[in-house]
Amino acid sequence: MSSQPSLSRPADLYTCTHVAEPTLERCADIDEAALGFFAAQGYLSIRRAFSPSQVQAAAAAVDNLIGGSNPSFRGVQFEAGVGNKDVLSAEQQCLSVRKLMSFVDYHPDLQALAFDASIFEVLTQLMGETPVLFQNMALLKPPGGREKPWHQDMAYFNVPPNASVVGVWIALDPATTDNGALRIMPGSHRVGPQDHFKRRDWQICDTDVAIGEDVAVPLPPGGALFWHGLTQHGSPTNDSDSRRRALQFHYRPESTVEGTTEDRLQIYGGDVRGAEC
Repeated sequence: MSSQPSLSRPADLYTCTHVAEPTLERCADIDEAALGFFAAQGYLSIRRAFSPSQVQAAAAAVDNLIGGSNPSFRGVQFEAGVGNKDVLSAEQQCLSVRKLMSFVDYHPDLQALAFDASIFEVLTQLMGETPVLFQNMALLKPPGGREKPWHQDMAYFNVPPNASVVGVWIALDPATTDNGALRIMPGSHRVGPQDHFKRRDWQICDTDVAIGEDVAVPLPPGGALFWHGLTQHGSPTNDSDSRRRALQFHYRPESTVEGTTEDRLQIYGGDVRGAEC
C-alpha cells in the first residue's frame, strides 16, 4: 500500500457506473434464491419494505427529534463547523445534522420500524436465529453532505468477526446515485476483516479499495438494504440539491457474545498493529 495524505481521496473512488436493481419487491418475497444471493454477495435489497405512510411518519419523527420535540433526546450530531446552532432556523437545523443516535426509545414511529415483524422475519432467515437490535441511527445527507468512506461495520462493534451481524438501511427519501446512495462491494464479506485506519473517518485504506468493482444500490422511499457486517460499503458526497435521509439499524444473533475494544482493534486496527496506509 502506498502512503497518501490523510484528507485526500482518489478522484475515481466513487465513479463506478454499476447499478444494482432491488433483489426483492417485498420482505414477504424472501426465498431460498434470495438467501443464496445474500450468502454469495453479502447484501440484499428490497424495493418496498415499508409503506408510504410508515415512511412519512418516520421522516417526520426524524425532523421532530431534530427540532426538539422530545427534550429528553440528546442524540443529535451536527456537521462540523455549523457554529451557533441556537440561531439556526428549523429548516437550517434539519440541513445541518449528520446523525441521530439511539432514537428508538424516543419516538414510537421510529421504534416501530426497528422492530417491524417483516424485517425481523428476513433477519431471522439471514442469521438462522433470533435477531437482537443493538445499534440504531439516522444518517442524514443534505445537499453537499460529505462522504462516508469505505469500511466494514464490524470494525466498529465489539463482536467476534464470525458473528452474523446484519445492517439494515431504510430510505426515507429517494436514494440516488447523485445524492449518496450506498455503494456495496459484492462478495467482500467473504474476504474477511480488513485493516481500518483513522483518515477521513475510521475506514479501509483507499488504496485497498477495489475501485470499479462496486455497485450502487439506489432505493425509493421505503426501500431497504440488508448487508453482512463484513461487507465493504461506503457512500459518496451528495452532489444533488435534494436531501437524503435514511435510518440504519444493526442486529446481531441472540447467541453473540460481546468482546472488548482491545480484541476488536487487534483484528481491524491497522494503526494499532503498525500496518501502513
